[in-house]
Parts: sequence; structure tokens; C-alpha cells
Amino acid sequence: MEVHFAPDVEKKLNDLAAQSGRGTDELLQDVLAGYLDELVQTREMLNSRYDELKSGLVKPIDGEEAFARLKANTEVQRNRRA
Repeated sequence: MEVHFAPDVEKKLNDLAAQSGRGTDELLQDVLAGYLDELVQTREMLNSRYDELKSGLVKPIDGEEAFARLKANTEVQRNRRA
């Protein structure tokens, strides 16, 4: 497989490879493997949440309500620190 990068990305990759003493192919494999693992976990979580919503196990909330809850929780956290 051949992959082409923008010059700035390729420079960062080459610099990191030089600093770490690892080959660019090895670095890219590690990075891509980690990214794909995270992508799989995210997809599984989204599928699970969708199934919970579809089954009625979890009830959706309005966006304004979600924002109000987030704002209230943030305020509580700020007050705890003070």
C-alpha cells in the first residue's frame, strides 16, 4: 500500500521517526492500529446507544434540556472548587 502525505505531515513523521529511532512504517502502523481500535470502540458505543434509544431503554432529551443540565453540572463543579 502506498500513502501520500502533505509535506508538513511527512516532515512531522520523519522528525518523529528520527527522534524515536523507529522507522516511519512502524510508527504509521502503530498510529493506525490505535486509531482503528478507537474507531471500533466508538462505533460499538454508538450502536449500543442507538439500540438503547430504539428499544426505549433510554429516553432522549431535548437539546436545550441537555445544555441546561450540562451548565448546571458545570456550575456545581466550579462551586466545589471554590
